[in-house]
Amino acid sequence: MINEHRGTIFKVCNLYCGQEENRKDLFQEIVLQLWKAYPSFRNESTKNTWIYRVALNTAISNLRKEGRKPGSDELREEQLQLPDIPYFSGEADRSSLLHLAISQLTAIEKALIMLYLDERSYDEIRQVLGISHSNVGVRLNRIKHKLSKLIQPTAI
Repeated sequence: MINEHRGTIFKVCNLYCGQEENRKDLFQEIVLQLWKAYPSFRNESTKNTWIYRVALNTAISNLRKEGRKPGSDELREEQLQLPDIPYFSGEADRSSLLHLAISQLTAIEKALIMLYLDERSYDEIRQVLGISHSNVGVRLNRIKHKLSKLIQPTAI
C-alpha cells in the first residue's frame, strides 16, 4: 500500500521539508505512523485519503516538535526579511513563483492548497483535514487571495 501511494507521501514531505535529509526523515516517520495506525483503518474513506490524513498530521506534528527544540524559536535577521518575489514570465517561472508563494503559507494552509491543487473534492479535503465542507471553501478563498497578493509583481 505504501509503494502504491508513495507519490502522496513524497508530496507531503516536499511541501513541509526543504532539505533532503529532513524529507527522508519525515518520509520514514510517516511510514512508521502509517504502520502503527493501519490496524485502526476502518475503510470509511479511500486509502489515499487516509494516507493523506496520516501524512499531513505527522508533518504538522513534526513541525510543531521542531519549533519546541531549544534555539529554534530564536529568529535570525534573515528570517525577518520577506524575500522579494521577482516577476516571472514563462510557464516554468510561474510554477516556481507559485511554489515560492506556497512556501510562505502556514502549515495548515499548505495542506489545504496541496489537496486542492491535487484536484481533491471539497468532501475529501474535509475528511483529510477534519474541517466542515463550508470551511474548506472559505479557507480556500482566503488562501487564493493571500497567494495572489504574494504573487503580484511589485511596481518598480
